[in-house]
Amino acid sequence: MSSLQFNGLLLEISNQLNEEQLGRIKFLCRDIGKRALENIKNGTQLFQILTENGKLRADKTEYLSQLLKGIERSDLSDKLDSWTESGSGDSDDQPDAAERAKLNVATDVIAENLGKNWRKLGRKLGLTDVKLESVSRRHTDLEETARELLKEWRRSRRAQARASDLVAALRACQLNLTADNVEDRLRTL
Repeated sequence: MSSLQFNGLLLEISNQLNEEQLGRIKFLCRDIGKRALENIKNGTQLFQILTENGKLRADKTEYLSQLLKGIERSDLSDKLDSWTESGSGDSDDQPDAAERAKLNVATDVIAENLGKNWRKLGRKLGLTDVKLESVSRRHTDLEETARELLKEWRRSRRAQARASDLVAALRACQLNLTADNVEDRLRTL
């Protein structure tokens, strides 16, 4: 069912792209190959090629999101991002409700307290420099940057995401006060 929902979303995005915008997206993803790009006549064909090249899946939408932002269609990028964030993917890929509540609390506390140390925490959580740079470009506000960082980490960890892992990473970064604040807030749950 989630595959059908995802394909429906892609179809909706494709229908909202005009010919000029499709041409600009094709320009941005020239690494796919000139011959393949020449044969693309609509968004659904492009999305099929991206899927075949491993650049697009229901749980891997960042590349398409960046392409849409690159052609100044943030509305479509936001629609794609909100679908991903809403857990419209497989529910088996998400932590249980209790752990999600803990992660949400931890995210709030960390975002409020992390500040300029967000890259350090991101590296400790195992995010790549490319992913960190992507997060940095999307937000200038430190609190929103921290939230986006944690969202990317949760997306990468899926069902294995744990609030205890966040606390451990904070402590490994010598951010003990923030780790203590997270633990204190989690005790109130």
